[in-house]
Amino acid sequence: MNWRYRHTALVLCTLAFFATMVARLVISPVVSLIGTEFTVSNGLVGLALSAMWFAYALSQFPSGILGDRLGERTVILTAVGLTAVSSLLLAVSPTFNAFFAFAIVLGAGAGLHYSVATTFLSRQYDNIGRAIGFHVAGGPAAGLLAPVLAAAVAARYGWREALFLGTVVAVPVFILFAWKIRPTEPRRPEQPIGERFRLGPLVELLSRPEIIYTTILAVLGAFSWQATASWLPTFLSTHHGLSTPMASVLFSAYFVIHGATQPITGWLSDRFSRDAAAMITMSVGIVGYAGIVLADGLLQVAVAIPLVGLAMSWGAPVQSRFIDRLSDAERNAGFGLVRTVYMTVGASGSGVIGALSEWFGWGVAFGAIAAVLSIGFLILLANRTLRLGL
Repeated sequence: MNWRYRHTALVLCTLAFFATMVARLVISPVVSLIGTEFTVSNGLVGLALSAMWFAYALSQFPSGILGDRLGERTVILTAVGLTAVSSLLLAVSPTFNAFFAFAIVLGAGAGLHYSVATTFLSRQYDNIGRAIGFHVAGGPAAGLLAPVLAAAVAARYGWREALFLGTVVAVPVFILFAWKIRPTEPRRPEQPIGERFRLGPLVELLSRPEIIYTTILAVLGAFSWQATASWLPTFLSTHHGLSTPMASVLFSAYFVIHGATQPITGWLSDRFSRDAAAMITMSVGIVGYAGIVLADGLLQVAVAIPLVGLAMSWGAPVQSRFIDRLSDAERNAGFGLVRTVYMTVGASGSGVIGALSEWFGWGVAFGAIAAVLSIGFLILLANRTLRLGL
């Protein structure tokens, strides 16, 4: 396949992931403004956001089935299109109930993209690790830019205009993708969708030893990522007494490192092995999270933050591991299924770490993330040294 087309596909898939993430991430900076507008508590707005992320996780598996039935290009365009439309609907929500419903639509629509796009890229590239690393970097890039843009637009115009940024970003990506990406042939166009939800084949796939092993690694990584994304600025302000602007700068630095190192860990997984690259991220994470807990002063915290960013680049090698162990016919639905499982379980990271911070303090809470990554490292080490062949 033409190398230019492959690279165009990679760039546009990454932009599509960026667009779907921007639409979700612009909401958090304006939560208080939304609550004031609709006279509801921040807790209720937060519940709407939780429902959005839950819908995002649940839509991963159906997206793979739709990819097999309709073709990957159609599903990706649907995801970006729904992102644009639901962002607009969120921005013009007349009531909080409408806002809640549109947030769920946004989560479900955006969730159609990632699994199918990853499978689509696996058909373009032999060395999928680096491609996945580049693709997944769209998320951290959105995490770096979206909150800043949303806060600036909200301060000048209002929260509705801030949410409209999701539409502004998604529409040109939709047009470019439709223009530049060729139609993809469905893998199972005639198979009834209901057959794909039969419990037996799903259990069989999830119970394979190599899938169980990789899913455990992904759950540990997703738990750590969710906790970090939710609480790192609060941890820096509360545990280390840093100002809110300084905590925000370090949080942005985390996203920069996280995004920049994803292609590197993906390349390492192609060049050496998936487990070797994953071991690097987990071991660096143990040092990084212990470092930000034990750090004495801003300089030491600043040194630890890049290690935390690198640690959260586990996605490229671990997701590539799934792709390696799923047949070509299984990849759309199979990868979507495992993503639904590990993202849903991993989402507990926000609640668990938040609860630990209240019960035992932030030092123990973020120390627990280091412990979680230690478990992942030991599992990887056992597979490597005991030659378990997983």
